[in-house]
Amino acid sequence: MAEPFVGIDLSEEQRQVLELARRFAEEEIRPGAERRDREEDVFDRAIVDRLGELGFLGMMIPEEWDGLGLGVDTYLFALEQISWGDPSVAVSMSVHNSLPTQLVLKHGTDEQKERWLKPMARGELLGAFSLSEASSGSDAASLTTQARREDAGWVLSGEKMWVTNGASADVVLLFARTDTAGDRRGSHGIGAFIVPTDVPGYRPGKKERKMGLRGSETVALHLEDVRLGPEHLLGEPGEGYRYALAALEGGRLGIAAQAVGIANAALDHALDYAAEREQFGKPLRDFQGMQFKLAEMGRRVEVARGLLYRAARVYMKGDSRRRMLSSMAKLEASETAMEVTTQAVQVLGGYGYTREYPVERLFRDAKVTEIYEGTSEVHRIVIARELYSQRGTDQ
Repeated sequence: MAEPFVGIDLSEEQRQVLELARRFAEEEIRPGAERRDREEDVFDRAIVDRLGELGFLGMMIPEEWDGLGLGVDTYLFALEQISWGDPSVAVSMSVHNSLPTQLVLKHGTDEQKERWLKPMARGELLGAFSLSEASSGSDAASLTTQARREDAGWVLSGEKMWVTNGASADVVLLFARTDTAGDRRGSHGIGAFIVPTDVPGYRPGKKERKMGLRGSETVALHLEDVRLGPEHLLGEPGEGYRYALAALEGGRLGIAAQAVGIANAALDHALDYAAEREQFGKPLRDFQGMQFKLAEMGRRVEVARGLLYRAARVYMKGDSRRRMLSSMAKLEASETAMEVTTQAVQVLGGYGYTREYPVERLFRDAKVTEIYEGTSEVHRIVIARELYSQRGTDQ
């Protein structure tokens, strides 16, 4: 794999993290990618536990809470490399790092951080995030799972969908309505709850059979009178939706890094094949048409990566443009992943259409990056609104 970060000023610590991530992806993750895709009903918890052992599940958690205390940019450098090895592994790392851990870090009490955040940072507990429901995808504020007060605590009942790590996670950051049927408050009537997966009434459904990311676990959740003490409510009872939207801005950067890793892996396979495959007495790479195709694939990967790291730096500064640039980066990277993997299949021709070569799997893996953490259509709406907002124009 070619050095992907030429021109980016990296500290010695960042270089060490990047080298570790690259070596781990190449030596331990990539060799099992085809098996994880084939054995889609089995979740490879062992490889996720290895992420924890190496510190990749607590990258952005401060050292006082047993994390590595690294910046968003360093995390994204590493995540891209993990995705280059296997996007299915990368999505578990992305969800854990950017959603449940960050929400507990930002809104949790010291007691909640001690109980949940520290073991998640050490990789001892795997986290998941549950916002979506069958009838509330892009319109997440319309969720119906109910949390009703009982004594000093809460009782949760309902159905959730599309939960990454949902059956194997140890703790789920889950969103439910805290308002009542007679007093609905829209997005201001949703709370965030820390739900241990061993609590009575928590039942994960079967693993979804997906087009891509088959090594990643995606399940529905059935909540039947799940009883939680007051210490399981994160922050204020009506502010969960606001917490979720803010966390998803960072989550989009993670999916963008995953998409860039997919695209870069597909490009590497295409370059190798074009150098080795001969037609009419010369390598494919010597044909001008092939050169144009490979050049465009390479250009798109670099553009997506550049926008991602610009968005990451703006996000780290807390700049008002962070929402717009996070959406731009996710949109560009996901569409790049889809285009580059499509062209990689074309470069390999008939072989690219078979499972003998990894580009077929990468093509399937790429598609979902245009769907989850906000569809491409939703991100175009967000970007347009933010463009007007940046100008101070009424919408």
